[in-house]
Amino acid sequence: MNGVATIEDVAAIEAQWPPADLPQSTYEMLARGAAINPDAPALSYFLRADSYKNAMTWSYRAFMERVTQAANFFAGLGVKADDVIAVVLPNLPETHFVYWGGEAAGIVATINALLEPAAIAQLIQATGAKVLVTLAPFPGTEIWKHVSAGLGELDSLEHLVLVDLATSAPEAMRPAMVEMAAAEEKRLYGEGGIAAAIPGHIRLHRLGEALDRQDGSALASPRVINASDRSSYFCTGGTTGLPKIAMRTHGSEIANAWSAGKFIANCAGPGKTLFCGLPMFHVNAMMVTGLVPLSRGAHVVLGTPQGYRADGLVRAFWGIVEHFKVNQFSAVPTLYAALLQVPVEGHDLSSLEFGMCGAAPLPVEIMRSFESKTGIKILEGYGLTEGACISTVNPPLGERRSGSIGLAVPGQTIKTVVLDAEGRYLRDCETDEVGIIAISGANLFEGYLVPEQNRGLWIDMNDGRRWLNTGDLGRKDAQGYLWLTGRKKELIIRGGHNIDPQLIEDPLQKHPAVLFAAAVGRPDAYAGELPVAYVQLRPDADVTEEELLEDLRGKIAERAAMPKFVRILNNMPVTGVGKIFKPALKRLETERAIGEYLAEAGIAAERITARDDKQRGLVVQLKLVPGTDAARVREVLGKFTVAFDIED
Repeated sequence: MNGVATIEDVAAIEAQWPPADLPQSTYEMLARGAAINPDAPALSYFLRADSYKNAMTWSYRAFMERVTQAANFFAGLGVKADDVIAVVLPNLPETHFVYWGGEAAGIVATINALLEPAAIAQLIQATGAKVLVTLAPFPGTEIWKHVSAGLGELDSLEHLVLVDLATSAPEAMRPAMVEMAAAEEKRLYGEGGIAAAIPGHIRLHRLGEALDRQDGSALASPRVINASDRSSYFCTGGTTGLPKIAMRTHGSEIANAWSAGKFIANCAGPGKTLFCGLPMFHVNAMMVTGLVPLSRGAHVVLGTPQGYRADGLVRAFWGIVEHFKVNQFSAVPTLYAALLQVPVEGHDLSSLEFGMCGAAPLPVEIMRSFESKTGIKILEGYGLTEGACISTVNPPLGERRSGSIGLAVPGQTIKTVVLDAEGRYLRDCETDEVGIIAISGANLFEGYLVPEQNRGLWIDMNDGRRWLNTGDLGRKDAQGYLWLTGRKKELIIRGGHNIDPQLIEDPLQKHPAVLFAAAVGRPDAYAGELPVAYVQLRPDADVTEEELLEDLRGKIAERAAMPKFVRILNNMPVTGVGKIFKPALKRLETERAIGEYLAEAGIAAERITARDDKQRGLVVQLKLVPGTDAARVREVLGKFTVAFDIED
């Protein structure tokens, strides 16, 4: 089969599940992909956006050799199946080598390198990491500064492995970069360097040198990896404190990569090229532009350590597509909006088959404008770290339903269900009835590392299967397409990045003037949502919104979580039992944002009302001033993810 066009195709693929020869480890799965054509390109990488024509490339033979060397290096450090290797790296070839080699030795914990120092240290400590792999000091980079600040707190850490940025730089640039790195280390630590500055119980290693000393022909460890063995820890957005740590297995990652590969089939196999610009501490980059194509013999192009965030990357994107003959890429709505500002004229984009969009809803107007300008189809999908990555996608060979998150990939049963107030299963939803999205399948993770965080995670449907309560609301139509209608988790999604409201609410709640605090997402034409905080002050408190906002600076671990505004209300909306009713705040902020955006565009509205619709989620109802061009309003508001209706 060449891929999925209809739900019947999904059923035909599921009839093959599970295949008798399914790999037992991600290492074995990658090795099979490499065996298709060992001399074919597996991975290409360029350091800067303006140097993509001078990219370095690893064949599948060279790629698997480096992955094997990494596995053997970690095993030589004493890493066993249950030991954790923490990885705090940008998008580098070494990130792939360390990640897949690390999974063959122990458990890899990927951590967002953009977090503040205290948050990074806390997450590494929570995983109990034995080994930490991170970027060595280099001028203009901050990762080492953020990681090194908390090294003294990491009791379990035995080994620190540094990745030098020069290692994967073009040969002509390496000598100068090596000198710059050495000068930076000397500036920070003097002649003794890092080795003399780190805690005495931690041994220092340089990754490039360490890998060169290892055999890359076969795994040295006698360990037999089982599908049930833990493979990775990924941090995912939660509703309490720091991100939750999701425990994934080899089997869950393999099942998801197998089923997603069957779904897109010939769209990601030998001769195909995929571009990776999303951060590799996120499952999308490691699965959609990682394990899936690499296990099928495709070519992955890794664009700069910063990915899409790199200076000049968006401006150079169409040139990159033309040069590498990119067939697919995966991105978030903000990237598609940014690409609309980049001329396509003069570039051959005939290789592009489609772009994929996940992490946040794609505004209708951005989709329409992008496809009109480029002729490239965007496939929206849905997935969770807890489900390995990919759960639904609009079929690449079939009908793409705008606004839908598509069909369930093979091997996953997805349905919407009705739960009672205690989270207990009552019944399955009818066609087009909104309910909690529940997922069952071999792709599901083991649970969160902290046991208390697993409460309410699984739904008992009395059928002997594990059902994940995604916390998201949706409906399924008669043809099996899923439609996302809301997020019960209350996460704020800024540019595809999940923000836990409590990161904002906790420091606000500690302010002596604040009685209640709640954070919600404000609709934004570029980022999808921006965090905004509402507070109710204590009686006789004297503080301004600007002062509260300023007080938050330095108290929020994630930069993306810093709210756009802090708004003071006389009384917070509450439920019948006195709990802050966030949907009311969300409606209030939505009405305000849409009104301000329309005013900026010179459009007048008599009335703007946000309401909750059972099938569509949050909907904005507009009554326009007579004579207003409704088509212009649709064009402007089409850039938002929120649905809207215009009254006659």
